Amino acid sequence: MRRFLCSLLFALTLCPLGAMALEPVNINTADSAALQQINGIGPSKANAIIEYRKEHGPFATVDDLIKVPGIGEKSMVQLKPQITVGTAAPAPAAKGGGTKAKK
Repeated sequence: MRRFLCSLLFALTLCPLGAMALEPVNINTADSAALQQINGIGPSKANAIIEYRKEHGPFATVDDLIKVPGIGEKSMVQLKPQITVGTAAPAPAAKGGGTKAKK
């Protein structure tokens, strides 16, 4: 039982590291350190992403990452599940409760 509890405690201490890998990284807001948490992104690619962002503005879609020098189609297959560009704020609900035409 003690061995099991020690193993469980060890696994739980590793959870934050595993959770970081499961959450997609926002390539529009991530700094170099956060970008390097993405499997396949090292310091030079992280800096290239940041430089591209500075010059061209935020990425509209994750597929736009392919425009960064050093990132090709093979890299994109690996990177896509790990990245996001964030989500747009939901549009405000229309007031009035409907669109029925008056007779």
